[in-house]
Amino acid sequence: MNVPSHSSTLAGWREWVQLSDIGVPWIKAKLDTGAQTSSLHAHDATVFERDGIDWVRFRVRPWQRSHADEVTVECPVHDRRRVRSSSGHVEERIVVRMLVVLVGREVPVEVTLSNRDQMGFRMLIGREALRQGFDVTSSRSFLGGRAPKVTRRRNRGRAE
Repeated sequence: MNVPSHSSTLAGWREWVQLSDIGVPWIKAKLDTGAQTSSLHAHDATVFERDGIDWVRFRVRPWQRSHADEVTVECPVHDRRRVRSSSGHVEERIVVRMLVVLVGREVPVEVTLSNRDQMGFRMLIGREALRQGFDVTSSRSFLGGRAPKVTRRRNRGRAE
């Protein structure tokens, strides 16, 4: 059994996170110690060149089955990686860096862009991010608190 150290932060298996540097105030994420890399649901990812550097433009839809609060993001391409999905399928994904606020702590995270339409969560936080001082308890959720009620209702596809 992993005993949390005094300097680690306890997190649940699912948490509300913030991606403030890309303009996403709330998104529900699954914390997955079985996944190495974090992943974000991205629509229409397009790579382009800016000042000799590869950048990517993509859209983030933070809510399942809704285009509400969609954000268009442009950021430098950090890497490209071959990733094996939970179904065993291997694909090359674009990797970007972003800041994630998880359980009240802001940490830099490498995130692959993928189609998570069929997944229950728009974002997955993997081991690389969790190694930055987080211990995950599989029996608890939302230890970092919940998003405001209006946000949670939007996530469930309900109007304010």
